[in-house]
Amino acid sequence: MGQRYILDTNAVIDYVGDKLPHVSVLAMDRIVDEDLNTSIVVKIETLGFNGDESEIQKLKDFLSIGKMYYIDDLIADKTIDLRRTYRKLKLGDAIIAATALANNLTLISRNTKDFEDIAGLTCINPYELK
Repeated sequence: MGQRYILDTNAVIDYVGDKLPHVSVLAMDRIVDEDLNTSIVVKIETLGFNGDESEIQKLKDFLSIGKMYYIDDLIADKTIDLRRTYRKLKLGDAIIAATALANNLTLISRNTKDFEDIAGLTCINPYELK
């Protein structure tokens, strides 16, 4: 298996909500089919809003098919390091970035600017996937 990915909240919402351009959907389909990875933070953020029940169910179903990374000591320690180094990094983003770094995953997020300065982290915008 080649490059491995982890999806950020906005990538999950845009993919499941059919908001991505066709070429990006095809690329995401391959990623999801091969090795879907998310973080417990993504689950909390994705399902923690008041939306249409059928949309929420669709998101729950999607999140249930992949590997969910939970916060262990390694991810917690990396999150602490990131928060100390990058003071403006939000806690959720720091946990997701730490999860990606700890597991050698490329992050797929629409908010690439939030992650661009993090050393060692590769972040790709799902709208630019081909």
